[in-house]
Amino acid sequence: MSMMIGLDEVYAARKVISKHLKPTPLVYSRSLSRELESDVYVKLENLNPTNSFKVWGGIYYMSIMHDRAGGFITASMGNHAQSIAFAGGLYGLDVRVVMPDWVSPVKKQAVEELGAEVINYGKYYDESAAYAKKLADRQGLVYVDPINEKLLYPGVATMHLEVIEELPDVQLVFNPLGGGSGAIGAVTVYKTVKPSTKVFAVQAEGAPAFYQSYVEGRLVSTDGVKTRAEGLAVAKAYQTPFELLRGRLDGVVLVSDEEMERAVAKLFYTVRQVAELAGAASTAAAYKLGLKGLKTVLMLTGSNIQPGHLAEILSKHT
Repeated sequence: MSMMIGLDEVYAARKVISKHLKPTPLVYSRSLSRELESDVYVKLENLNPTNSFKVWGGIYYMSIMHDRAGGFITASMGNHAQSIAFAGGLYGLDVRVVMPDWVSPVKKQAVEELGAEVINYGKYYDESAAYAKKLADRQGLVYVDPINEKLLYPGVATMHLEVIEELPDVQLVFNPLGGGSGAIGAVTVYKTVKPSTKVFAVQAEGAPAFYQSYVEGRLVSTDGVKTRAEGLAVAKAYQTPFELLRGRLDGVVLVSDEEMERAVAKLFYTVRQVAELAGAASTAAAYKLGLKGLKTVLMLTGSNIQPGHLAEILSKHT
């Protein structure tokens, strides 16, 4: 496991990030606890400046890389894009982002408001990433790989460091998995500090590449994606996350878009928080597995959802 990041790197990342961000709340929900028959806490990563957990990684990455080049380019369904745009803005850097055509306007607008240029290309993340790499070569930019770039992992892991410091007897954590940085942060922290803590990753049924890879023990690609959960819409598993997570997760759960939509509504009505589909995936998985009697943390990883979509979900699931 020599590729695995260490807890010392997570502490170093927090020292940098704490200059720019405050810790996010970890809230106990009586309603969720009653329904799930467990002590349930929700980690509100949606309250970060970019409304997503990704910003932790972007700030730490740019703190190290900001003087390596004048311009950076990345590919993203939205939350990683805002992270790099936000962090680039801290250092006055030129940032460009390639995004799939179907990504919600609210995410594209948010990236542009942070000062980055949005380039629309591809039907899903993997196509956008391939194009971004070509542009990086042509234009002399540094490509920020949102999945395989290890400098992102320590920053993202700080959200889990906050959890275990506030709730040292945590027994179970659910974390959505698109590219894998959040889940990598989870196993880095919990499996080092409190190895008995169970860590489950959550994927969309319509984008199950990592789940299939986890089950089969080899990298798997799917023929596109079929999910509205933008943060989980990845068509293949990647080597670095696969190696870092193999043997360290306690399981991978698949949830449908319908289950995530119900979880969006559940979070709104129980903890009064807005979540995008990927951000509610942890909650959906907790209801699906039905694990009882454990002190459980649900990572609400993002709230960048189109207002009309949120209204549609809430009207359907009252």
